[in-house]
Amino acid sequence: MKVLETTLPGVKLLEPRVFTDARGFFLESWNARTFAAAGIDAAFVQDNHSRSAKGVLRGLHYQIQSPQGKLVRVVAGAVFDVAVDLRKSSRTFGCWAGFELSAENRRQVWIPAGFAHGFLSLREGTEVIYKCTDFYSAQAERALLWNDPAIAIAWPLDGIAAPLLSDRDAAAETLAAAEVFP
Repeated sequence: MKVLETTLPGVKLLEPRVFTDARGFFLESWNARTFAAAGIDAAFVQDNHSRSAKGVLRGLHYQIQSPQGKLVRVVAGAVFDVAVDLRKSSRTFGCWAGFELSAENRRQVWIPAGFAHGFLSLREGTEVIYKCTDFYSAQAERALLWNDPAIAIAWPLDGIAAPLLSDRDAAAETLAAAEVFP
């Protein structure tokens, strides 16, 4: 596995070793020893799987209590996947990093606890699978406004008139008003 460091400390872009032949391909999407050697020592308790139409934007989500680390990958289609640093003590507080994850590039992104996470579906029928280090908690979940000018995420909206959001995501908090991590 190739580990690419990003501009956000702790967020890692991962390129698995892919073995291909006439039958198709094989890759390890998770191996505790390999990931621990890459600095990702995580115990996962929940897997999530979503399907989205082109232009759906999910996020930016985080849990203030019981924060979740997430290992994210795409098994069909493509997304622009984003992490935002919400650790007030971090030198990159309020900064974001974005990555294209697709079924073709088979990249994964590790987003540790302390970050908001979201993605924009770039194709019809996009399917995202992500492993979480803590259980979902509706009471602890928070949402950061996807288009907050203080964060200024450069979402690739070419060909998308307006992203399709849930009501909760459309009414999310700005960074200035959001509950964040120490």
